[in-house]
Amino acid sequence: MSKKVMPKKGLIGAIIGLILVVGFYIFTRQSADHAGGSDGDVIHITCGMVGLEFKTCQEGVALWEKKTGKKAKVLPAPNGSTERLTLFQQHLAAGSDNIDIYQLDVVWPGLLANHFEDLNDYIPQDERRQYFPQLMENNTVNGKLVAMPWFIQVGFLYYRKDLLEKYHRPVPTTWEALEETATLIMEGQTKEGNSLWGYVFQGKAYEGLTCNALEWIHSQKDGGTIVEADGRVSINNPAATQIVDRIASWMGRIVPEGVLNYEQEDCRGVFQSGKALFMRNWPYAWGLLNSDDSPVKGKVGIAPLPCGINGKTTGALGGWNLGLSKYSKHKKDAADLIRFLTSNEELKRRSQAGGYFPPMEKLYQDGAVLSSNPLMKAMGLVLKNAALRPARQTRSKYSQVSSAFWNAVHHVLSKKITAEKSFQEADKKLNGLSQNGTKWV
Repeated sequence: MSKKVMPKKGLIGAIIGLILVVGFYIFTRQSADHAGGSDGDVIHITCGMVGLEFKTCQEGVALWEKKTGKKAKVLPAPNGSTERLTLFQQHLAAGSDNIDIYQLDVVWPGLLANHFEDLNDYIPQDERRQYFPQLMENNTVNGKLVAMPWFIQVGFLYYRKDLLEKYHRPVPTTWEALEETATLIMEGQTKEGNSLWGYVFQGKAYEGLTCNALEWIHSQKDGGTIVEADGRVSINNPAATQIVDRIASWMGRIVPEGVLNYEQEDCRGVFQSGKALFMRNWPYAWGLLNSDDSPVKGKVGIAPLPCGINGKTTGALGGWNLGLSKYSKHKKDAADLIRFLTSNEELKRRSQAGGYFPPMEKLYQDGAVLSSNPLMKAMGLVLKNAALRPARQTRSKYSQVSSAFWNAVHHVLSKKITAEKSFQEADKKLNGLSQNGTKWV
């Protein structure tokens, strides 16, 4: 099987990301240049480009425009959370007023809190009480509500149900079973001249790899969560090294080496074209995989991610929020747009139109939402055992923590070093950042 084709998708993704960064910069500069003209009363909001994300955002903004008679522009943000964070930090550090509303990752409130307004001052308490308490707590820094929850994400396992049925194999519930099943079906398909890979995931050295690798180690008994709730660094443990070494052994065998450059859309492209048996991805992919023009429509199943040794099924808790820049010159209108986009009515529309999981608990009992999104019921089990990235306890140091972790894992997957040695080095680095886990500031 050729190993030279897959890496191109990672390269293409990187090029597209760069184009978006440059385009985003040019667009916002143009908006700033025209701030004194007719564009001065327009609200500018950033939205991601993954799957239907940008389109669904535009639709919601258009509904707000129709309701209020006001104007807003949607700015495309890079898909990669690392590139997006870097870009946003540059704008915020400069005190730029040409972006009013930022789409913020669930792990950013503690890092960016100083640049955002307190939404407690704009959104009534009875409305704030409708959201999952842990999400509101996550977004509150020193009493300030930095951002409103917009949609939730959790990692899932996608699989080709037609191929599992063909080879009489059950959906794997352990990583060991996934490896065995992938090996069996890859061999069978190759004999028939239909080569495919066993598993694809987000393996690029970025925040997506932190999510994937956290799921691996959290699925193991005593694998930990990189840094525990009390601030103790836990990454250097036998359970964590065992599972990461196992995944590394799959590289070039059941996992394409090009996965080292894959983000979520690269994975979806490979899986949706019929070139992979299993895929780890976020819920957004479900609707796209089953769209009318999808080659795998009707052939895809979804399940919780596998368990580790004596462990449990889990999924990294992700999600995006909307924050009001303190540098905005249109705070009242921008806050109103945030309030509208995160309202019960709009969250319900987004769930039905794009399959987005709402951050309101009552919508998980809504019959119309449940019937339009078959993943809603499965979400309950996954949310119960969701793996939380250590953003809250590491505060402003989280970016450094995540970077140290994803680089340590990436080096292992690249077969440059063993997991034991890599995590020993990461342990020293993280303890240095935190003064031996006693002071994260």
